[in-house]
Amino acid sequence: MQLTLGPVLYNWAPDQWRDFYFRVAEEAPVDVAVIGEIVCSKRSPFFAEHMPAVIERLAACGKQVVLGSLILVSLKRERQQMAELAENTDFMVEANDLTCLGSLADRPHAIGPFVNIYNEATASYFARRGAQRICLPPELPMDSIRAIATALPDVTTEVFAFGRVPLAISARCYHARLHKLSKDNCRFVCEKDPDGLAVATLDGEPFLAMNGVQTMSHACANLLGEVDDLAMAGVGALRLSPQQCDMVAVARVFRDVIDGGRSHEDGMHELSCIYPDVPFANGFVHGQAGAVFVANEAGAESRIREPQMRDAVQ
Repeated sequence: MQLTLGPVLYNWAPDQWRDFYFRVAEEAPVDVAVIGEIVCSKRSPFFAEHMPAVIERLAACGKQVVLGSLILVSLKRERQQMAELAENTDFMVEANDLTCLGSLADRPHAIGPFVNIYNEATASYFARRGAQRICLPPELPMDSIRAIATALPDVTTEVFAFGRVPLAISARCYHARLHKLSKDNCRFVCEKDPDGLAVATLDGEPFLAMNGVQTMSHACANLLGEVDDLAMAGVGALRLSPQQCDMVAVARVFRDVIDGGRSHEDGMHELSCIYPDVPFANGFVHGQAGAVFVANEAGAESRIREPQMRDAVQ
C-alpha cells in the first residue's frame, strides 16, 4: 500500500512551505506527493518561486510528484491558471474541480477528494476518461470504499487517512470577514492560523476549524487502526494531509504499521504524542458521525481531551 502526502491546505510562510517539502523529500517514507495551492489562488504567488526547487527535490528523492488543481474555480484568471496547469505534461495533475477535466480527458491524471465520487458508476466514468488515481471523499463508509475499489482494480483507490477533514469550500473568506476585511483586501490574515482557526459552539464545544475560504473538521481523521481492513478492501494508497506537527514522523508510523513492523496500538500512542492537541476521529469509515472515534477490535482507546479553546471563535 502506498502513502500519499496531500497538499498543504493552510497558508504557511513560503520558507516553511519549501523547507517542509525538502524534508519530506529526503526523510518521509511517502510514495506520492501532491503539491500546489488548491484552496485560495491568491496564495499561489508566494510559493511560485519555490515550486521548481521543491519539485526537483521530491523527484530526485524518488517521490512521484502530482500537481493539484484549485478546489473552487470562480474567476477568469483562475480558469486560465487551471488551463495552463492541465497543459502540463511532465507531471500528473490531480483534478479537485471539474473545470480542468475537459483539458485532462484521455490523459493520465488523478482525481482529488473534493470531487464527489460516491459509487462505482461515477468512479468508472472518471476512469474511462483517464483517471489513474482516485482519492475518495473522506465521508465514505467502508462498504462504499470496498465497492469502488473492487470495481476498479486497475485504478489506485486512495483514502483520506490523516488530517483535519476538509468539509466545505466557499467563494467567501471567513478569515477576512472575521477581521472585518474584504476578500479582495484580506491581507492574508489566514497566515495567523497555520493549523486552522478553532471554532466553538455557543456552549464552548469544539466544532470546526476555518482555513480562509475552507471549512474543516475540528477533529483529525486517523485511520491507522483501519489499515488492515482498508488493504483487504482493495485500497491502494492512504493520504496524509499536512498539519502543524512532525509529518515525517506521522508517515513513518503509518509505514511501520502498514508493513507490519509496529502494532496499531503502539502506532496510535505515537500519533497521540506527535499531534497532541487535537482529538482523533474515524467515524465516517464506520458509517457513523465523522467526529466520532470508534475503537478498533484490538482495543485501541479513543483519545478524548478538552482542547485549548482560548483562541477559538464562538
